[in-house]
Amino acid sequence: MVVAEDSVILRDGLVALLGRRGHTVVAEVGDGEALVREVSRLVEDGEPPDVVVADIRMPPSHTDEGLRAVLTLREAHPALAVLLFSQHVETRYASQLLAGGAQGVGYLLKDRVADVGDFLDALANVAAGQTVLDPEVVTQLLGARQRESGLERLTPREREVLELMAQGRSNGAIAETLFLSYGAVEKNIASIFTKLDLEPDAADHRRVLAVLRYLDP
Repeated sequence: MVVAEDSVILRDGLVALLGRRGHTVVAEVGDGEALVREVSRLVEDGEPPDVVVADIRMPPSHTDEGLRAVLTLREAHPALAVLLFSQHVETRYASQLLAGGAQGVGYLLKDRVADVGDFLDALANVAAGQTVLDPEVVTQLLGARQRESGLERLTPREREVLELMAQGRSNGAIAETLFLSYGAVEKNIASIFTKLDLEPDAADHRRVLAVLRYLDP
């Protein structure tokens, strides 16, 4: 695992926490350039990290260097799992990151992670290739959307289901949240796929494609 965080105190605390929970941090850096350099070196050495945990705002400008570094790494290494862990939502590059392939991508807000177990679960899910998005991240990305891409055909209930899908919820969790039967959730998802013109294709994952359509700016 690689940790990118410019605050030394926060970085040391996160590394120590991960170490106590059985994770090995092979590199820890404080800026975007170092993140790209270290991960590229590990990949070239045949030892790619299971996941990269990165803050968004890092030196020198403290704006979006971390996110842009992650975007660069994902373009070069699409299978690299990344978890953005920040106090801020950056919609411009985050949309590009998700559009490049949402599998193995996570985006959590520091102030909204109240339980260490939840963070570690999210980390494991991202490393396993899943998509984990904080609901607030989903909300802000949706607010930045500039076109519907077929979403106007969805019913209010289907939109609720798709939003929960975008948050990484399973069908069972969606059913529990919306007080629906499991079968009703499956029917809503099938209808979403149809209305978004996502035909069955073994080469594509319609669930991921539907979420990307929902988040597409």
